[in-house]
Amino acid sequence: MTSLESVLDKDGVRLTVEDALATVTLTNPAKRNAQSPALWRALAEAGRALPGSVRVVVLRGEGLSFSAGLDRQAFTPEGFDGEPSFLDLARGSDADLDAAIAGYQEGFTWLRRTDVVSIAAVQGHAIGAGFQLALACDLRIVATDVRFAMRETSLGLVPDLTGTHPLVGLVGYARALEICATGRFVEAEEAERTGLANLVVAPGELDDAVKDLTGALLAAPRDAVIETKALLQGASGRSFEAQRAAERAAQARRLRDLAGLAD
Repeated sequence: MTSLESVLDKDGVRLTVEDALATVTLTNPAKRNAQSPALWRALAEAGRALPGSVRVVVLRGEGLSFSAGLDRQAFTPEGFDGEPSFLDLARGSDADLDAAIAGYQEGFTWLRRTDVVSIAAVQGHAIGAGFQLALACDLRIVATDVRFAMRETSLGLVPDLTGTHPLVGLVGYARALEICATGRFVEAEEAERTGLANLVVAPGELDDAVKDLTGALLAAPRDAVIETKALLQGASGRSFEAQRAAERAAQARRLRDLAGLAD
């Protein structure tokens, strides 16, 4: 595949693929890319539709904001057309409610797959579910006008779209608690200083910065990147000795592969 191919375009999500690069775009700038269950299902579908050739996924939002978070229509009695409202879900069984939330999370979890590296290109507002979507990616390049915030607590809820684990890993427990409990804005300078952002650039330079990072990632051998990502993802849950052993095993696989001795 050498030309840009549109693979999916539905419910505010567009997936295009060009060779080893996939781009997932949130396409409702009039509502600042507000999110809904239909959008989360479309994100999950985008993950399932990725061709095996894809190595890097770039996630971006059209317009001035990455994503303003959950569409407040979700909290109205009528909810979204054709969808059970959140109030209806709350009245259901524990099992049904758990299954519904797990389904929503699937739109986020695939961005951590070891066979791809995901990059969030974030400008403007990334609020609540928008913040969590950026956190679902491996890397974040942000514009100087970025404003992250975790507003779920102020609504009487908790962040439940997989954002809490990466947030604590990036900024530590105390700062993560303060960010979530207060719902305050985290802007570009703090995002870079605390590790939320890998790079901060002017809004007009965001596309070029993403292109440069994508090129650097694609220049590295795919299998080595996959092994390295898996090794780093598991590091926080291993002891030092266990991580040493994991490094040895991963390197042995790579050496055997390079020598043509792989199983």
